[in-house]
Amino acid sequence: MNLDRLEKLIGKDNARYISSLNICLIGVGGVGGYTLEGLVRLGVKKITIIDSDVIDSTNLNRQIISNSTNIGNLKVEEARKRALMINPSVQVATINVFLDKENVRDYINDNFDYVIDACDTLNTKIALIKYCYNSNIKIISSMGTAKKIDGTLLKISTLDKTKYCPLARKIRKELSILEQKYVKVVYSEEKPSSIKELGSVVYVPAIAGFLICNIIVKDTLKIGN
Repeated sequence: MNLDRLEKLIGKDNARYISSLNICLIGVGGVGGYTLEGLVRLGVKKITIIDSDVIDSTNLNRQIISNSTNIGNLKVEEARKRALMINPSVQVATINVFLDKENVRDYINDNFDYVIDACDTLNTKIALIKYCYNSNIKIISSMGTAKKIDGTLLKISTLDKTKYCPLARKIRKELSILEQKYVKVVYSEEKPSSIKELGSVVYVPAIAGFLICNIIVKDTLKIGN
C-alpha cells in the first residue's frame, strides 16, 4: 500500500511503526466502521474484528461498510472485504461472536497493541475496560454518539473526565477511579437530544471513529492527548 503522503507527514519510521501495530476492534458499526477505515488507510496491517451483528437497512444512513447490496450479510465479513479493497495485503481476522464478561478472556490478549471498544453494549464495555486494565492492554473506548448532532463537540479524554454523556456516567459507576483514568475515550460534550428513539446522523460516529485513529497517531508521535 502506498503510504507516501503519510510518510511525508509523520516520517517513515513512525509510519512503519503504525503499520506494525496489532489492533483488536470490537464493533464495526457506526463508529467502528470509520475506525477500521482509518486504520487501514494508516497502513495498519494486522486487525482483528469482533462483532456478531448483520447489516440492516437502518445502517445505511451512517455505517460506512453498509450499502444497498449487502443487507443481511455479516458485518465482520463486509468489513473485511472493504479493508482488502483498500489494502490487499492487510490481515483481517474476523470473529463473529457477541463479546461479554464470560468470554472476553477467550478473545482479548496482550498480543494486541490496542483494543478499540466501538460496541454499544454497556456490560461489554465495562468487561473490556476491566479486563484490559488488569491485563495492562491499551484500550480506547467510544462513548455514545446517538442523539447527538454537533460533531464539533466530540472530545478526546479519559473516562474520569467525561461530562454530559449518559453512557459514560453509567460506566463510571461500575469502575474504580484508576480504571477510569486508564482508559482513553472519545465522547461528546453535547447534551443528548430528548427524543425517545436512538436517532443518529452520519458525521458524528464518523468523526468519533477517526478521533480514535487520532489517538493512535498521537501516541505514536508522543503528542499528548
